[in-house]
Amino acid sequence: MDTKLSQISLNPDHTGATTNPIYLSTAFEHEGVGKSTGFDYTRTKNPSRSFFEEAFADLEGGYQSFALSSGMAAVQLVCNLFNTNDEVLVSFDLYGGTFRIFEFYEKKYQVKFHYVDFNNHEELKAKINDKTKAFFIEPITNPSMEKTELEPIYDIAKKHQILTIIDNTFLTPYLSRPLTEGADIVLHSATKYIGGHNDVLAGVVTVKDRDLAEQLFIYHNMVGATMSPFDSFLLLRGLKTLHVRMDRAIENAKKVAKYFQNHQGIKEVLYAGTTGMLSLRFAENYSVHKFLEEIEVCTFAESLGGTETFITFPFTQTHAEMPDEERIKRGIDDSLIRLSIGIEDSNDIIKDIEQALEKSHK
Repeated sequence: MDTKLSQISLNPDHTGATTNPIYLSTAFEHEGVGKSTGFDYTRTKNPSRSFFEEAFADLEGGYQSFALSSGMAAVQLVCNLFNTNDEVLVSFDLYGGTFRIFEFYEKKYQVKFHYVDFNNHEELKAKINDKTKAFFIEPITNPSMEKTELEPIYDIAKKHQILTIIDNTFLTPYLSRPLTEGADIVLHSATKYIGGHNDVLAGVVTVKDRDLAEQLFIYHNMVGATMSPFDSFLLLRGLKTLHVRMDRAIENAKKVAKYFQNHQGIKEVLYAGTTGMLSLRFAENYSVHKFLEEIEVCTFAESLGGTETFITFPFTQTHAEMPDEERIKRGIDDSLIRLSIGIEDSNDIIKDIEQALEKSHK
């Protein structure tokens, strides 16, 4: 995998260029009626986007990838597979933006989304009926970092002929390849670890089934939320260092999680043991608001997966539009912060959190 990532898009053309060119053209010439180079109009297909899609499908072990203009566009593309009165079982704890779009589809199109604990197999089986069309799973949930064992879920899905959709944003194909293990669809907010530098907004959906690919191709082209040529170039560039960035982020995250495990200012460390993502729940006599004003090395920002350590406050950021009742059920309150650990020196990250905690003591 390391070599494959490092050499992604290393396909020299007649010029010998070792980086794929960026094709900005929106239209492609036809030599005659019924004749095409395979590229007609950039919304339908663009060489730069194809470079990325083909490379990513190979990484995922999938049949075809679809590159989109954002992670939410990736979720929306998959939602087009559902019809009125279809039901989808969803990870109870998940990204607030996904919850929001599911609420929209429920109100607008009467697609039903039921939130379950995928590790409770009896609860899961009890929710399945003849209208259940898919499972939508975050294998490490956002922001509670709860880990789901996927293998038994795949068995249940196959038995009931249910699609398994995995949001693999936190793990990436470097750490997990669900399509090779039993999933049907994998999606990512490629804005995060895939791009890796907080400079591109993108999403990607990959499938292993030809029929699914044909359906999604129609929706992808019709809706038009496709990835731009330059963003495709940026993602290819990001993939080249994915393994290096992920290894360092995980190494740092483990050190941060261990250091604050028994800290007086931290009530709870939420960490799944993989990825650079973790959450901290503050002790009662510490102020998150003051803490976020005092950090110096880390950055208070609403994203993840970059080279810098970002700290997010889900209560007012990623889950702000989730109803209060739903947030409370999930433990998302004003004592919780989410950290995307970067590739800085781990000692600098720890010292910064430590000094900000000290200043946030009430």
